[in-house]
Amino acid sequence: MSTDLLADVLAGPWSLAAMSLLVLGDAFFVVVPGEIAVTALGAVAMTTGTPALWAVVLCAAGAAALGDACCYLIGCVVGTERWGWMRGRRMRRALGWARDRLDRGTATVLFTARFVPFARLAVNLVAGASRIHPPRYLALVTLAATGWAAYQAAIGALVAAVLPGGPLVAVPVSVALAVGIGLGVDRLTRGRER
Repeated sequence: MSTDLLADVLAGPWSLAAMSLLVLGDAFFVVVPGEIAVTALGAVAMTTGTPALWAVVLCAAGAAALGDACCYLIGCVVGTERWGWMRGRRMRRALGWARDRLDRGTATVLFTARFVPFARLAVNLVAGASRIHPPRYLALVTLAATGWAAYQAAIGALVAAVLPGGPLVAVPVSVALAVGIGLGVDRLTRGRER
């Protein structure tokens, strides 16, 4: 695939919508590559100028906040025990961890969990089930989502600014860096749980 064709595809009119859908889906299904989409589009924004980097951050933040709010609503309406997947050992542990952390500091755990996919799902479900004051929750989630989106897009943009070669080089390198950072965060959080 030529560099121009790749840039045209990634900078096309549907790129922001596709990224937003991936970020929204990532709120519910941790295997959806929401982070990777934001990082890749951040690299494209830096190398081609389209879409604008601010638009990448704004769309990613909106989709992330919407996804987290939907999980909160599921927690409010359904709770944390109705479906079988909620009663699995791993999920019970995650929900217990989230409940404990939310009791200690809502803002801290909402900001931290935004960067850890499985924790994010558990925290938002428990926040809804615990009926954390909705306006406060939405304000905190929106701030956390905006910080997360800016961080993810900045990884791609910084790699694109440093490495020559346009999107053909910047996208895979920035995605690899984002995945590496994610794996590092997973290892750190797993080590602390033990």
